[in-house]
Amino acid sequence: MKPLSLLALFLTGCSLVAPKQSPGLEVPANFKESGIWKAARPSDHLAGGEWWRVFGDGELSSLMKRVSASNASLAVAEARSREAAALVKGAKLSFLPNLAGVASSIRSTGSDGYVTAEGLNSSWELDLWGRLRRNAQVATAGAEAAASDVESTRLSLQSQTAQAYFSLRAVDAQRDLLDRQIASYEKSLDVTRNRYAQGVASRGDVAQAEAQLASTKSAAIETGVQRATFEHALAVLVGQSPSSFSMARGSLSTKVPSIPNSTPSQLLERRPDIAAAERRVAAANERIGAAKAAFFPALTLDASTGWRGAANLLPTPTRIWSLGPELAAPLLDGGQRITEKARADAAYDRTVAEYRQTALTAFQETEDALSTLRILAAE
Repeated sequence: MKPLSLLALFLTGCSLVAPKQSPGLEVPANFKESGIWKAARPSDHLAGGEWWRVFGDGELSSLMKRVSASNASLAVAEARSREAAALVKGAKLSFLPNLAGVASSIRSTGSDGYVTAEGLNSSWELDLWGRLRRNAQVATAGAEAAASDVESTRLSLQSQTAQAYFSLRAVDAQRDLLDRQIASYEKSLDVTRNRYAQGVASRGDVAQAEAQLASTKSAAIETGVQRATFEHALAVLVGQSPSSFSMARGSLSTKVPSIPNSTPSQLLERRPDIAAAERRVAAANERIGAAKAAFFPALTLDASTGWRGAANLLPTPTRIWSLGPELAAPLLDGGQRITEKARADAAYDRTVAEYRQTALTAFQETEDALSTLRILAAE
């Protein structure tokens, strides 16, 4: 085996980046609201399921289906996920040789006349320093993060839909209560006026009854503003113009199901936003390796074959071919590689900070949910 082949075989196993490090995060010994604690087992890969069916509300289920089918924000996230998946395929294909067909016709100033050539060129870059491998891992981690973003967006939209729907039905219930109060206050006002006509009640009693009725009617009218706001929000969530969307007044046909105290902390393991943040840290780590590899020479195996002929001298084309390695070493680039390495380091620090913030926010929201369950249970 030739020395160059031995060198290539040895260097293909080299790696210029340290093993991936997990971003440090100070984890509490337990939740403040619960003594239950165990090591986390990431479960973001599990399907979320149609959790809203626990409420047994057909109208809510219908809205959720429309969100999945027509919401624009979800469509954007899904398209980005497909883009990221395509990048993974492109990164993996970079390991394969390239083949190109060439044809040329050149006018010569001498006696040759036209010189024509045609054939095939092939090149294959050996991944000596792991640059191609790192780029493929960057693309893979990015695709996994994009897939988690889709699930995070879907879950967020479903939550917004449920909250808007329940808030709208709460406004409907409030309006029904105010309508009943209005009917009662109207009767009370009639009684007070009759008593005033008989001299039993004073003019002040009548004025107080009139003010009470007017205030309740005003409150009933104001509920229309809240209802319109929630209705418009639902329209956008299902991908429809607010001007063409409406929901008839109604009431909730089910009771709110009880939630075990352990549920919020269990769902913490399945949060897709945490999984996406961790995958971005992994991608940033691989970019550092790719940036380091850019400082070293690139070895490419080139091969070409074809025919070449001159109109005057060589009426019959001559077959030509070439085969050999090409070593391209970067010399001067104006500091671009140093800048790229510094950018990769800064990007890694940014993604680590984002991951920590995402995890801390998840802990906060879990504590909020556990304290809410405890306090509302006591109430």
